[in-house]
Amino acid sequence: MGSYVVSARKYRPESFDTVVGQKHITETLVNEITNDRLAQAFLFCGPRGVGKTTCARILAKEINKNTVPEGYDFSYNIFELDAASHNSVDDIRALTEQVRIPPQTGDYKVYIIDEVHMLSQQAFNAFLKTLEEPPKYAIFILATTEKHKILPTILSRCQVFNFDRIQVPQIVSHLQQIAQEENISAEESALHLIAQKADGAMRDALSIFDQMVSFGEEGKVTYHAVLNNLNILDYDYYFRIIDSFLKGDISGVLVLYDEILRNGFDGQLFLNGLANHLRDLLVAQNASSQQLIEKSQEIAGKYLTQSKSVTPSFVVNAINILGEADMNYKSSHNQRLHVELCLIKLASLQHAIDVTKKKSLNV
Repeated sequence: MGSYVVSARKYRPESFDTVVGQKHITETLVNEITNDRLAQAFLFCGPRGVGKTTCARILAKEINKNTVPEGYDFSYNIFELDAASHNSVDDIRALTEQVRIPPQTGDYKVYIIDEVHMLSQQAFNAFLKTLEEPPKYAIFILATTEKHKILPTILSRCQVFNFDRIQVPQIVSHLQQIAQEENISAEESALHLIAQKADGAMRDALSIFDQMVSFGEEGKVTYHAVLNNLNILDYDYYFRIIDSFLKGDISGVLVLYDEILRNGFDGQLFLNGLANHLRDLLVAQNASSQQLIEKSQEIAGKYLTQSKSVTPSFVVNAINILGEADMNYKSSHNQRLHVELCLIKLASLQHAIDVTKKKSLNV
């Protein structure tokens, strides 16, 4: 028990070349260090779990790397402050007092302030003078998930780096490397589900991956285990329901939806999932947009196959119907009936398109 370390900590990047999905930022920072063109204040902003604090720690170490003895403990030059719990004027005053003391070893003292948007108005004002005219040896790295809450006067004194959400293929590739390192057999489709659930956050993906390793058979992460544990609706339901729409099989559609409800899935979640499925069918119809289907090769192949049986007009009309149903879902008194009426419309849609097409040809 005592020796176990979660993947998010065990595989935390230690250098810029191991950071996933933020190449535009890491290359700029490396160039600044190499060319000795370091700013005195940086602002790292972006969603949670994309590497802001990790990059801040790597930058803090790289800045002093060639100015300290080998094996030096960088903690003497790096100071971290969590602004979520230390957001008062007194906390910032204590920080500014500390800034006055030069480093005993190395050229720089680096101050990392996480969740900087949590500082109070008074704390921001107290920090402003120090940030504007810091000593030559002091470098500030501010990190935030809510850039819009930072005062413009603070923003104007920082180099701003916007971190991107990490793409599904990048997360999958990283998880595959970790699985190989840990001797875990992980299905590609399972890792794609984990990556999509993480919504661009590597830390979330690693936490879910650890959970799935503990949940399934020892040393295995399977597609069905991830489906069951994360309560995700299987893609197979969407493929089957689209086939029923195209056949005009209203009773088959209603039976499928009943099965989905009995499995514990929410009606609105199903509507959104079906709309996303139709969107993927639409992009699968064109070779130039097929890269937008962020699924495993096996499932992407199913999308390509089914996309050949639907017309763009069917997909666009279906998405419009689903969008309207989703918008009115919360206000509906009978939500099951509301979704069922939407499904009946969709099951009748292809017939309506065919009739309209025949009429136009006859005219």
